[in-house]
Amino acid sequence: MTSKLQYAHDSTPNKTYIYCPYSSVSPHSSLLSSCTLPTFQGREYPRPTMWAVELQVMLVVGLLVMLQVQQSLQLRSSHPMHGVVDKINEDAGPYIGLVMTFPTEELALIDSTFFVPSSEIPWVDLAGRRFNIGTIKGVDVIYVMTGEQTVNAGITVQILLDTFDIIGTVHYGIAGSSNDSLYIGDVSVPNYVAYTGSWTWKEFKSAEESMTELKFGNFNFPKKGENLLAMIDFTPQQLYSIGKPMEEVFWLPIDPKLFNIASELQDVKLQQCVNETYCLPETPKVVYGLKGSTADIYLDNAAYRKFLFKAFNVSTVDEESAAIVMTSLSNGVPCIVFRGVSDYAGGEGLLSATSLTYLAAMNALSVAVEFIGLFGEEVAIHDH
Repeated sequence: MTSKLQYAHDSTPNKTYIYCPYSSVSPHSSLLSSCTLPTFQGREYPRPTMWAVELQVMLVVGLLVMLQVQQSLQLRSSHPMHGVVDKINEDAGPYIGLVMTFPTEELALIDSTFFVPSSEIPWVDLAGRRFNIGTIKGVDVIYVMTGEQTVNAGITVQILLDTFDIIGTVHYGIAGSSNDSLYIGDVSVPNYVAYTGSWTWKEFKSAEESMTELKFGNFNFPKKGENLLAMIDFTPQQLYSIGKPMEEVFWLPIDPKLFNIASELQDVKLQQCVNETYCLPETPKVVYGLKGSTADIYLDNAAYRKFLFKAFNVSTVDEESAAIVMTSLSNGVPCIVFRGVSDYAGGEGLLSATSLTYLAAMNALSVAVEFIGLFGEEVAIHDH
């Protein structure tokens, strides 16, 4: 960083501008870019003395430090867990935030013994959620179960990212399949997810405007026709993120670097048998690059399942992924999703009525754990 100010002139009479070159945005803009020096009797105002330059540098550094402190502030000093959280962040980390939403998904982690709790502070309770501190494959991890649906998921991930030193969010769980080529036990690693539960409900006999509108009359039985419920139009979400203006987005991207790391995990061995006497007819597989759909709806309807796949080409449906990805994007934290297929979301199938939630959760966890190990190696190499 230079300690000299740069002068530039414009066509305004009797005025000299000082451009303070401390911004990464432009060499002619900064936190101090509004400072100006007038001229006196047609002559430039004397250049600032060294102490004045140093003072301005100190002001800039001070502002940057204050900004950093505000961004890294965890719990308020009066919070009863403030000291505990500070110790967690100081003793280890940075951490991978491992997020699941459903009790069966947490049970799979506990049963697997992949997670080794910290011997000093194994957990801390915040806002009714338990944040568990430990390691997986030698990598520092904090895991939390959010509870179901988007509000719970978004709130919990925001607490996680605000409170702890998190370098990446890894989300695993179960999902319904809306893709006839994605079977129970398979694990989807999507590269995009969308929230498909935000609608504009249109007036009766409104004109159709897009292919992604759902017209209820098309699903009348025994024959199609008009329906007083008219149609709905799927709407984008407002994404707020650090250093960017608000964007309206429909598809939320998975972090490409994390996705590329995950793509190396295609040979992960997945569970095929529920018990000693019952096994799936097909060997489960890991599938990459599909799209996922999130809504605060448990989908068990063949017609809507078919519509989602046809209109949006989504292969899995769940109730939390988009909220977890959006919260991570807003905070500038990379995120990846692993969803194991537990049912066919209302579609017909040999095993559609069979509860295979635990197997699906265990398969998604297995891929997530292998990813954490590989990601930990990448971080260690980068730090070295």
